[in-house]
Amino acid sequence: MELGEARLSLEVRSVNHRFLDISTKMPRTFLFLEDKMKKVIQQSIHRGKIDIFLSIEGEGLGKRELKLDWDLADQYFSRLKELKSHYALTGDVTVDMVTKLDDVFLVQEQEHNEKQWEQHVLSTLEAAVLKLMEMRQREGDALKRDMLNRLSNIQQIVEGIGERREGVIEAYRDRIKQRIKEYIQEELHVEDSRILQEVALLAEKGDITEEITRLFSHIEQFVDTLEKPNAIGRRLDFIVQEMHREVNTIGSKSNDAKISEWVVLLKSEIEKIKEQVQNVE
Repeated sequence: MELGEARLSLEVRSVNHRFLDISTKMPRTFLFLEDKMKKVIQQSIHRGKIDIFLSIEGEGLGKRELKLDWDLADQYFSRLKELKSHYALTGDVTVDMVTKLDDVFLVQEQEHNEKQWEQHVLSTLEAAVLKLMEMRQREGDALKRDMLNRLSNIQQIVEGIGERREGVIEAYRDRIKQRIKEYIQEELHVEDSRILQEVALLAEKGDITEEITRLFSHIEQFVDTLEKPNAIGRRLDFIVQEMHREVNTIGSKSNDAKISEWVVLLKSEIEKIKEQVQNVE
């Protein structure tokens, strides 16, 4: 971007972050624009660490001028003459002496049109943000495809766990009954209702039906959320945490080797989705 004799360079970078964090790096002359530049970002981006770099090359905005304060110089010379006369001093006032006089020479930055620079900087930033959003959209489409594939894998595994659930519960129930029989050394009969009730309660504690149902619900919510047009990153993050919680519960309840193997696969897929969610706006 060029304006007069100056050339400005503006760069916007974005990396993953749970919240929106905006930082700027620019010459002091442009600090009056910092808040307005942040508002431009906030209008389009709601999540991520955003770095804005603004630099200037050439002359124009940063051009400086050396000025001489004649009034102050006259006062210096007048006082020096008075000192010379009062104390009968010899010698002349030299250029070297003058350059050492405080505030006689002033370095001033030339005035610039802030409104003109504001318009150019903010319009350039808006264009840069638009390109950034287009790039993020392309990345988002790729992330969406990847997460949907992983969700499909998760759903297939959960369906397999659901199909195996009944057999696991029955086997668990039989193991409990067998251990009780070995302990009391006699067969369990129908009239042993109290013992059978305890067996049923113990078996129920190992039932993972509710966890499976909630997992299917979370998968459905995740897919629905992916289709929403607004910012969805935090919502997806929450759903992934809930999925992870249900899988942990399944793993703690089940003593079946095959289900334990599937739980490891589920955790791996969910963890990969969690990593991808950090890239989602």
